[in-house]
Amino acid sequence: MLFNLKAVGSNKKLMIYIFLTALSLFFIFPIISIIVNSFMGAEEIAQHYPAFAPSQNMENSNEFMTVTLIPDMFTLSQYKNVLFRQFLFLKMFWNSVGIVAAIIIGQVVIASTAAYAFGKISFKGGNKIFYLYIVAMMMPFQVTLVPNYLIVDKLGIMNTYRALILPAIFSPFAVFLMKQFMNYIPKECIEAAQIDGAGYFEIFFYIILPMLKPVLASLIILQFIDYWNMVEQPLLFIDNTVKRPLSTYLSIIGKKDFQYAFAASTLYMLPALFIFFYWDSYLVEGIQLNSSIKE
Repeated sequence: MLFNLKAVGSNKKLMIYIFLTALSLFFIFPIISIIVNSFMGAEEIAQHYPAFAPSQNMENSNEFMTVTLIPDMFTLSQYKNVLFRQFLFLKMFWNSVGIVAAIIIGQVVIASTAAYAFGKISFKGGNKIFYLYIVAMMMPFQVTLVPNYLIVDKLGIMNTYRALILPAIFSPFAVFLMKQFMNYIPKECIEAAQIDGAGYFEIFFYIILPMLKPVLASLIILQFIDYWNMVEQPLLFIDNTVKRPLSTYLSIIGKKDFQYAFAASTLYMLPALFIFFYWDSYLVEGIQLNSSIKE
């Protein structure tokens, strides 16, 4: 009887593993398909995707797309064209790097210090102000986009990178995430430092900040992916196409040079994948810490 129960349990686990594996393959299949297609030549791309070929009209084409995971001829022509002939791609790439780096650095500084003030320093109206942060965080993105546009226009920074950076560095989500973690840092550590004569800045830099490493890594990963993929803000705040980030480039190359869109998409994914896999252990640690905090 015990043997049968063990056999049933092992079979159940096997079925769960098979189901999860199939589900994972289903979700990552588009990514695999994009990477494989990036090693195809222009003629092969036109053959597999005739509706998007330059000589075809998508509305009048009746041919079906065909998906393959093995290119007929392996080539790097797409990457050569995107990296060495598409000036706009490299320009937008460095635009994105500069914009996202400035946003992440600003968020880390502002969110960590604001969370320290809300969580560890008692001042009048602190809880009410933090509730306003929560309300702003719960609002849909489109609701805050209109006020941001009006403020950016009044400040005269329209069509500049400041129009993207300044609203983003004051992210309510970043402050909320840091403050929730800050609440459960032991008070004894701060009280001991205060007895030794440490001030607010010494406590923050030498005690609080080292403890925030997991949640800081989680914040950087989540916000990097979010702002690396932003589309609405650049289209609304920046009129000059050359000054926009890389997230708006795929729609451009998809219309003009579809045969190179797969290589551009693969290169576009690499920074986010690098950030995720480089700091994935910190992200898991931060999730585990937040779970243990709730318990």
